[in-house]
Amino acid sequence: MKAVIQRVLKASVSIGGNIHSAIHNGVMVLLGIEDADTEEDISWLSQKIVQLRIFNDEEGVMNISLKDSSGDILLVSQFTLHASVKKGNRPSYIKASKPGIAIPLYEKMIRRLEADLGKPVKTGVFGADMKVALINDGPVTIIIDTKNKE
Repeated sequence: MKAVIQRVLKASVSIGGNIHSAIHNGVMVLLGIEDADTEEDISWLSQKIVQLRIFNDEEGVMNISLKDSSGDILLVSQFTLHASVKKGNRPSYIKASKPGIAIPLYEKMIRRLEADLGKPVKTGVFGADMKVALINDGPVTIIIDTKNKE
């Protein structure tokens, strides 16, 4: 799994001109799923997202986790995170899972994040043409690949 995690003041997903989901103060997570992803990837990534100390304490130091800050999560599936541009100029998405594999893993990630965070997670709609808006706070943006845990 690949995730782009952005600390936000606010974020929203609109579909067909209507706001589907929105959060204030939290993280926007773009999630890419590949066939090799497992429940272990879901568990590890969920814990990492919820426990990342990327929120400022009273001294302005990033020392507080999402969970401890009472922040929210907006989770959006994004197969393009698995784009390969090795050959040519048209990205290949061969590594991105097809919906039959990706949707169940995406739904498991939602449930795991909700359990780890202790509250509902806002989401986009898998496969929909979504318009994503956000105000990145900081900016703070972290990229995580569960196959390369750095």
